[in-house]
Amino acid sequence: MNESSITRRQLMRDATAAAAGLAAMSLTAGLTPALADEVDTSRILNYNPNMEYRRQGKTNLMVSAVCLGGHSRSNPQERTEIISRCIDAGINYIDACWDNEVKRDAEALKGRRDKMYLALSHGAREVRNEEYRTSTKLLGSLDELLHDSDQEYTDLWRITCFEPGGRHTFDTACEIVDALEKAKKQGKARFIGFSTHDRRWIQFMIQYFPQVDVVCFPFTTMSRRAQTDSVFDALTKQDVGAFGIKPYAAGSLFTGDRDENMKRARLALRYILASNTVIPIPGLNSVEEVDNAVKAVQERREFDLKEQAQLEELNRHALASLPPNYQWLRQWQYV
Repeated sequence: MNESSITRRQLMRDATAAAAGLAAMSLTAGLTPALADEVDTSRILNYNPNMEYRRQGKTNLMVSAVCLGGHSRSNPQERTEIISRCIDAGINYIDACWDNEVKRDAEALKGRRDKMYLALSHGAREVRNEEYRTSTKLLGSLDELLHDSDQEYTDLWRITCFEPGGRHTFDTACEIVDALEKAKKQGKARFIGFSTHDRRWIQFMIQYFPQVDVVCFPFTTMSRRAQTDSVFDALTKQDVGAFGIKPYAAGSLFTGDRDENMKRARLALRYILASNTVIPIPGLNSVEEVDNAVKAVQERREFDLKEQAQLEELNRHALASLPPNYQWLRQWQYV
């Protein structure tokens, strides 16, 4: 291991101290540059005064308002440059949900692991795979991934769960939470959660299992808060953090024009940030896309009539362009 790596014993001690120090921030939904003087910014990982930070539920972590998703078309060298630009901009969180992504990003972070929270999932060897629906098998999968990526711990283990149309059994849910809790107690995961494409299952899980710290779910420009029985209400009640995956609707909101795509990406991120609940984790394929995402954070959240019309047109385009394997995003119009 790298000499700068944090041991599990140090991790447990530091996590306790950090939680106490961040308690004063617990009622803060977000931290804009204008509020920087009101909190101890030295406790915000990789703090940059030009970046906005938001508290992620009961984790008490202050996370950059836009993060870095694991899915990327970039090669290893490009990925390293992308992560470097993210660090320079004050982005402090990476989500990697497949073993190749985790190994790639862990390698790119060597020597600067203290600049980023790195969340992980071993998607192919978790509960989507019928062989991995016991606590023992899940913990073995985590150990394998930590070993293969040369890490002693992860900041967030978020188990990848079923797609829509099939919810796990109650017994499997209990096995998931048992594995997550044990990983946390053993110092292998600072925080725990799951990702899913099934809205109903989120509500069940976070209401029944208060151990859950964070959830990841789809949230696009087509998504709206449901008027009744909203996931947002459950998140607030249980103080669970939320990351939004597929912010660009699996790329379906884009056209063949690069400049237009950049504008659409910023519009989408602004829309999601205006929810004040979900932190988007877009897949960014270049340094220019990182800069564009950072620019979106710095732009206003209000939408004038012209922009509202642009959003409506963008949504019509996205719905018409959804690939066959992403039609399920239609189920996320009300959250």
